[in-house]
Amino acid sequence: MTSEILTVAECYEADKFAASHGVPTRTLMENAGCAVAHAVVARHRRGRAVVLCGPGNNGGDGFVAARHLAAFGWEVAVALLGERETLKGDAAEMAKRWDGDVTSPAPEALNRATVVVDALFGAGLTRPLEGSVAELVRLVNNSELPVVAVDVPSGLHGDLGRGLSKIVVQADVTVTFFRKKPAHVLMPGRLVCGEVIVADIGIPETAVQSLAATVFENGPELWGSDFPWPRPLAHKYARGHCVVVSGTAHATGAARLAARGALRIGAGLVSVASPQDAVLENAAQLTAIMVKPFDGAKGLRDLLSDKRYNAVVIGPGCGVGRQTQELVQIVLSSAAAAVVDADALTSFEDDPAALFGLVREPAVLTPHDGEFERIFPGVLGKSDNRIEAARAAAASAGCTVVLKGPDTVIAAPDGRAIVNSNAPAILATAGSGDVLSGFIGGLMAQRLDSYNAAAAAAWLHGKAASTFGRGLISEDLPELLPAALSALKGELDERNHCSPGESR
Repeated sequence: MTSEILTVAECYEADKFAASHGVPTRTLMENAGCAVAHAVVARHRRGRAVVLCGPGNNGGDGFVAARHLAAFGWEVAVALLGERETLKGDAAEMAKRWDGDVTSPAPEALNRATVVVDALFGAGLTRPLEGSVAELVRLVNNSELPVVAVDVPSGLHGDLGRGLSKIVVQADVTVTFFRKKPAHVLMPGRLVCGEVIVADIGIPETAVQSLAATVFENGPELWGSDFPWPRPLAHKYARGHCVVVSGTAHATGAARLAARGALRIGAGLVSVASPQDAVLENAAQLTAIMVKPFDGAKGLRDLLSDKRYNAVVIGPGCGVGRQTQELVQIVLSSAAAAVVDADALTSFEDDPAALFGLVREPAVLTPHDGEFERIFPGVLGKSDNRIEAARAAAASAGCTVVLKGPDTVIAAPDGRAIVNSNAPAILATAGSGDVLSGFIGGLMAQRLDSYNAAAAAAWLHGKAASTFGRGLISEDLPELLPAALSALKGELDERNHCSPGESR
């Protein structure tokens, strides 16, 4: 598995691990620069490469890349920030091995360039780009030249996932080493990285085990082995029964979106628990999904006393207020797995601790940024990045938290976290979050644990949307899911060589 996301400090530790296990740091630098050169050659016609080198190890990688590009027959110009004589360690050695000219990184260094290699600063940069370097970066960004960045685009902090100022290299390709860092998957850093290539530079895989990584990029390798595919002898009752709590007559659509999502993702049965005034509205628009009338908190308690209802989604369209608080209390006091979303979260804005006092596993809270701020006030602002914010929230709530966005983070109370990076921009449409809640609820009804259900649902949500393109609306998502599920099954079968008895 190569989906681990490592902090800058953890990457330094991986380098040290490699060195202590017989891989010299000079070999790592040679392999890194070679990988950068190969990325350039694989994507661009032979031309003139301008390699911008910084004063540290990133610059050393740049000198190696320059040497290999020249060996490939490219015309190469190297521009060094600082003096060659001030370079230290491996970077100094790699500069010695470059037998071409070295100039200063002035604007004219870009003359006749067809591609730029950004080897100025790496992920450990601690201060914003200023002065002549900032001007050079502006010039590169405005030049429309293709840029291949080494490790991270200069100016981008590897852990924060954002620039230390507005001056950041806009790369088309970023070549990083061994594993991705938070900046490669979190917004807005992910945007300036372009295509991210993770190069093997010789660090032993056992380095990851020594680090005990707890943050991952979302993908089937994390949860695919537990995904609840239908079994040959299974019946609908074995696949669980998900209940989605509806709002009143004027606000029923969100619940139906969630219910359709739960059914499509494989729940054997799905019901919409409907207030009396919304029964006709819901019944008129549902077929395979059942309608279960209820009257207030007592009515929902009586409904959920039937243990066959083993998962509940509450919040979409429920309305904000005391009545929704009471319904949440009923859901979380039942034996059913719970997804708490939207209005169910906002209803506890004045007393988040009351919600956390009710929460138990299996449960998932699914806030977007606004809802997150209401129930975890100040946490986003105080955290280094969204990963740390979601982790802190999950620890406070005592359950899985899904911090939704273009870089959705799924966090468990024990500190594990998954970053979802496959969500296209077209998911920014009304109701898509309701469908996601339904996906999560449907998987939990099939007894997938809350953390993996949230991760699998987020990935399938993005996968389904990616097959559609512009014009997507939330109603499309459940209908796109079968193709996404088929693609997932094919990927897992290819990887795991599943037995013939399993359903496709």
